[in-house]
Amino acid sequence: MTNDIDNFSPNSDFLKMMKDRGYIHQCTDLEALDQKLSKNIVAAYIGFDCTATSLHVGSLVQIMMLRNLQKNGHKPIVLMGGGTTRIGDPTGRDESRKMLTDEDINTNMDGIRTVFEKYLTFGDGPTDAVMVNNADWLEKLSYIDFLRDMGPHFTINRMLTFDSVKLRLEREQPMTFLEFNYMILQAYDYLELGRKYDCSLQMGGSDQWGNIINGVELNRRVDRNEVYGLTTPLVTLANGQKMGKSMSGAVWLNDDMLSSYDFWQFWRNTADADVGRFLRLFTELPLTEIERLESLEGSEINEAKKILANEATTLCHGAAAAQNASEIARQAFEQKSLSADLPTVSVVKADLETGIQVSDLYITAGLTQSKGEARRLIKQGGAKINDEKISDGELLVTMAQLNSEGTIKLSAGKKKHVLVKPE
Repeated sequence: MTNDIDNFSPNSDFLKMMKDRGYIHQCTDLEALDQKLSKNIVAAYIGFDCTATSLHVGSLVQIMMLRNLQKNGHKPIVLMGGGTTRIGDPTGRDESRKMLTDEDINTNMDGIRTVFEKYLTFGDGPTDAVMVNNADWLEKLSYIDFLRDMGPHFTINRMLTFDSVKLRLEREQPMTFLEFNYMILQAYDYLELGRKYDCSLQMGGSDQWGNIINGVELNRRVDRNEVYGLTTPLVTLANGQKMGKSMSGAVWLNDDMLSSYDFWQFWRNTADADVGRFLRLFTELPLTEIERLESLEGSEINEAKKILANEATTLCHGAAAAQNASEIARQAFEQKSLSADLPTVSVVKADLETGIQVSDLYITAGLTQSKGEARRLIKQGGAKINDEKISDGELLVTMAQLNSEGTIKLSAGKKKHVLVKPE
């Protein structure tokens, strides 16, 4: 058995692609999994809790793994955490998650479903994706029977070694018995999926390693099934920030939460150091082309960023949306012209007639998070109204600044622009 990823040469198309594109961080048994993938159609799953009406780009590595799994002839299972969301995953958190109602969870699940329809092919075929809800079996469990059957396979000693538990204890933050049960229920999910779908691979982020190991061991002990776990590296930005956030908040995958233009802009604003890695993880460009693009230097790297933005947006929102976003950006940034398709925020006309302090307007437009940030932007020369630099941090913006199209164009640096419209 080897888990030395650097020196491992996969035979299966899936693991070869995963290694070449930088998806693999840990695996329970690379050689055995590789053999199974080479000989059989493998059903593999990733779980997603329903904490919001959309997933954000922090989940995109996992979504792309499922997509690549299907492209290489295997069966993706999308597990929706309709049951486990009622508890909340304690992984990586200092405090308990907000408890959601069943109505909230169902609404969130409906929104998340639309994301996967863009990336996977669903159906009844051997490699078609399926979406299942763990509430279907978790809500039917008898508590006493569950404890009797599953409890003996988990020790408190072992569970205390998992990062999700240690983090809370080290920081002297309380961890409820409810949350402590989350890892047991997640392991039970793997057992159920093995029984219902012959699922033999669970994938996820590296922060889920402990939970995945629990499921692997439970399958082996209860059903004597040889199953596997595979995790991806934690994806952070070059500046160390967690993937999934931007200056204006979360980078959602549903266009009712974030416009395709803003989604395109997120990728266009990628740091130079992240371009090659993101092209491998979030696009389907050939590796030879990616190597060419990441070797570009100076201003030429911006062409690689535009290609990254176009490819990532095409996968998530379609080719037409990507082309439209690219054209809007070209007009706004290269020709410095306005477009009705730029993000637009509305303000009360009466307030604009009286005058709105420029720092407040930047917050309303989502270009800064605070007045202090807005003032720093102005002081550094990065704030503009209708392409004219702002020098006064106390400026009142009024109806007098409306352009011929009846809007005010606010800019933060060269890449972020919003139209303000009085109503």
